Amino acid sequence: MTYTHLTTDELVMIESYHRQHIPVAIIAECLNRSRQPIYNVINFLKSGYTALDFYKQYKKNKQRCGRRKLVLPKKQVVYIQDKVAQGWTPDVIVGRAETVIDCSARTLYRMFKNQVFDVATLPMKGKRKPNGHEERRGKQAFKRHISERETDYPSFQKEFGHIEGDTIVGARHKSAVITLVERLTKVIIALKPAGRKACDIETTLNQWFQGVPRNLFKSITFDCGKEFSNWKPLCNRHDVSIYFADPGTPSQRALNENSNGLLRKDGLAKEMDFNQVDQPFISAVADKRNNIPRKSLDYRTPLEAFLSHLNGMDLSSLY
Repeated sequence: MTYTHLTTDELVMIESYHRQHIPVAIIAECLNRSRQPIYNVINFLKSGYTALDFYKQYKKNKQRCGRRKLVLPKKQVVYIQDKVAQGWTPDVIVGRAETVIDCSARTLYRMFKNQVFDVATLPMKGKRKPNGHEERRGKQAFKRHISERETDYPSFQKEFGHIEGDTIVGARHKSAVITLVERLTKVIIALKPAGRKACDIETTLNQWFQGVPRNLFKSITFDCGKEFSNWKPLCNRHDVSIYFADPGTPSQRALNENSNGLLRKDGLAKEMDFNQVDQPFISAVADKRNNIPRKSLDYRTPLEAFLSHLNGMDLSSLY
């Protein structure tokens, strides 16, 4: 039988029976309890205390029960705070195993929830839109639909060289940054165009492709923004397939959307005017994220995973 502690009602009844000089055996039978806990209460009452005093003592003793809170060494605390400040998540800190952490990732997450560490926020979580949200914006013109991608590339899910692309917009919608994410390695490439128009996006992508070995990247999947309307010349000039996701369906380019949120968090805020910064600054923000280990990459960094596919190629022209 599962043991349960005496309730306040039972304590009051035991006190009442005791005052009536009812034997412990009968009290135990009435309460359907064993005799020992009842003896404990009655011996406490005989010392001049009440049932309420017994309950207060019980609550005080109960606070000392259970497992004691884990306290990490100061060296580990400093290491964790430093890595989280760089954008590492608790599961990556434990899984990467660069230094010994005396707890599991789950316990580490619980410590952050209980504000044990002096760190403002962890990487973003939660949904921007509720389930069942229906997107009403956007019109699908004549474009290569994302459904054709699986037909053209049967090994798409396991093949290197497929990119998801988008733009993130700056203050007052007057500037933008092009973001490209390679799906297999999750490496982020951020480019600064001269403006937000389709011609600006096309010019920047043309210049970038000229510094990239031909056929290194096989396909790009964009959203349905008008800034990508000059996609056909890019296809023909650089021999890359370009596809478009359904309007208002960011889940079809989930990796790119998540990467955009990380870049926003790392330095490309919505309030920033991207016309006031240069390409080295944009690249530095992307480079920071590319050097943070990812659990999905077996705790390698995106850059390490990307380099494993390049055979010593120079990265300076990529981003």
